[in-house]
Amino acid sequence: MNLEGLEMIAVLAMIVLFVKALEQFGLLEDDEEDSAEDELELATVRHRPEALDKLEAQSKFSRKELQVLYRSFKNECPSGIVNEDNFKEIYAQFFPQGDASTYAHFLFNAFDTDHNGSLSFEDFVMGLSVLLRGTINEKLYWAFNLYDINKDGYITKEEMLDIMRSIYDMMGKYTHPAVQDEAPLEHVEKFFQKMDKNKDGVVTIDEFMDTCKTDDSIMQSMHLFEHII
Repeated sequence: MNLEGLEMIAVLAMIVLFVKALEQFGLLEDDEEDSAEDELELATVRHRPEALDKLEAQSKFSRKELQVLYRSFKNECPSGIVNEDNFKEIYAQFFPQGDASTYAHFLFNAFDTDHNGSLSFEDFVMGLSVLLRGTINEKLYWAFNLYDINKDGYITKEEMLDIMRSIYDMMGKYTHPAVQDEAPLEHVEKFFQKMDKNKDGVVTIDEFMDTCKTDDSIMQSMHLFEHII
C-alpha cells in the first residue's frame, strides 16, 4: 500500500473493512423479523441505548440502517458497551500482520467523545454518522480531533509522529515500499510542510481545514465510502 496521504484515510479504511466483514458474515442482510427483535432488545440490553427515533434524528442514518448497525454491534458487544481492550481485539482482526493496538487506542479516544472509558452504541453510531455521512467540515474536524491527542487545539509534530508510527505499525508487512525506521518522521515532516502555513511548529484547526480543502487527493478520500451502508 502506498502510504502517501494515509493519515487522512486510515479511519475510513477501517470502517470499510469493518462493514465488509459484517457483510461477509451475513450481519448486514435485511430481515424484518430480526429488525423487530432488535428494537425490543434495544430496551433490554445491560446498557440501554437512546430510543431509535432519537438516534435517527441525531444521526444521518435511517431507522432501518440503525437496526442493521445495532445487530452487528450486539454481535460483537452483547453487553451493549465496548471498553478499550475489547475495541483493540476487534480492530486487530483487520490487521493481523501488524500491531494495531496503538492506533486503536487513538481511534478509541476519538470515538469516546465523553471520555468515560467505554463506547456505547450511541458513540458508535454518531462516529460512523460523521465518517460515512458527514459534511466535509465534520469529517475533517473529526480527523483533526483524532490527531490532536491531548485535545489542546493544536497538532504537534510529536503527536503526528505518534499517529504515523502507529499507522506504520498497524499496516505491518503490507506497506510498500518496505517501511524504514525514518519513514514515519519523513511523513510527519511532509505533513507539516504542507499544513503548517505560518511555520510556528504546530497545526491549527484552521490550517488543517484550509489545506485539506485544497488537496484533491484528500477531498477524494472524503467521499470514497459515503455509500458503504
